[in-house]
Amino acid sequence: MASDNPIRNPGADTPAKAAVSETVAPPRLITLILLSALAVLPVNMILPSLPNIAATFKADFALVNLSVAGFAIITAVIEAIGGTISDRFGRRPVVLTSLSIFIAASIGCALAPNIETLLLFRAMQACIGPCYSVALVIIKETSGEREAASKFGYLAMGWALAPMVGPLFGGALDELFGWRSSFVVLAIFGAAAFALSARQIRTRVTALPKSKRNYAAAYGLLLRSRRFWAYTLCMAASMGVLYVFLGGAPLVVGDALGGSSAKLGLYMGFVPSGFILGSYLAGRYASKTSLGATLILARVTTCAGLLAGLLLSRFGVTHVLAFFGPCVFIGIGNGLTMPAANSGALSVRPDLVGTAAGLAAAMRIGGGALIASIAGLFLANSVHALFVTMLLSAALALSAALYAALLDRRQLAGCR
Repeated sequence: MASDNPIRNPGADTPAKAAVSETVAPPRLITLILLSALAVLPVNMILPSLPNIAATFKADFALVNLSVAGFAIITAVIEAIGGTISDRFGRRPVVLTSLSIFIAASIGCALAPNIETLLLFRAMQACIGPCYSVALVIIKETSGEREAASKFGYLAMGWALAPMVGPLFGGALDELFGWRSSFVVLAIFGAAAFALSARQIRTRVTALPKSKRNYAAAYGLLLRSRRFWAYTLCMAASMGVLYVFLGGAPLVVGDALGGSSAKLGLYMGFVPSGFILGSYLAGRYASKTSLGATLILARVTTCAGLLAGLLLSRFGVTHVLAFFGPCVFIGIGNGLTMPAANSGALSVRPDLVGTAAGLAAAMRIGGGALIASIAGLFLANSVHALFVTMLLSAALALSAALYAALLDRRQLAGCR
């Protein structure tokens, strides 16, 4: 693995002063929070409308469901590409182009005459994905390391609130005005974000060295970094815990709730609520502690909660809160993890911070999904087995956090 740049003084070892983009006037944090929320809001805002969309177009529900699953997959790919493009051409062009396509695509979805047209414009909507990565990059470029981790925490709160509020908001719009109204509202949100971004995001781009103009080479520089792998593996395994929970919880506790979807939704909301709490704590205290300490605390918190749940299930405690209570620590741990791990991943190569943001996001989503897919092969229909599976992924995240902290300590010692 190639050696990494120091994280305490990111500009010191940037080759040939290869700053890709320099933010002239940092935008307000609320604008960046809006961009991050808008990047995830379209994923599930239309969930309550899927049956009505299927009925309108007389389409198979599995085909309509591609508007959600396909959106997530395309978003992961575009995030990786968008981050690299922002290193080459600047943050502002990427944000404004993404928002322009998103607005046009949202209008196209609202006017779609058939399911094929809807899916086409829905795929185009995924171009909003890089806005989250670019928001991270702008914070990283305009803040110190610990201050960035703190702001990432507040950014993550918006990123977590959007999926919670989205289905409720989308469902209300569908009931009042029909499913097409959700896409109209998304277009309006996109226009508002475009206006704010056009006014506040000001960047100038300096020339990249020839060695950095090769996108494949840029990815290679990051993928040869042990620190980058440690941080992204920590995020991927942390997301894996969440994905295993989302897939397994309805399976193992559905009968205990009498088959009530409303109760299941209420209890599963414990985890995103925990994520918001963890993100708030990161925003509040991350600037006062090292990234390594924050990561280790976050992962120990999740492991301790899941271990408590495993012990409760082992001793035959079957109350629904004995399951969902410990699972709250999945959200708290992830809320603390993501800001710190993102800050660390973006510090590995200060000259490729956009590429790092996009690639880390894609690896986080893809890695988490892979872990969940593998876990699904061994997941039995029991609370005990689900806790064991989640704990294994959480332990992997903790190991990655310990390794990241060790690499940071060695690197810091080498800088003295």
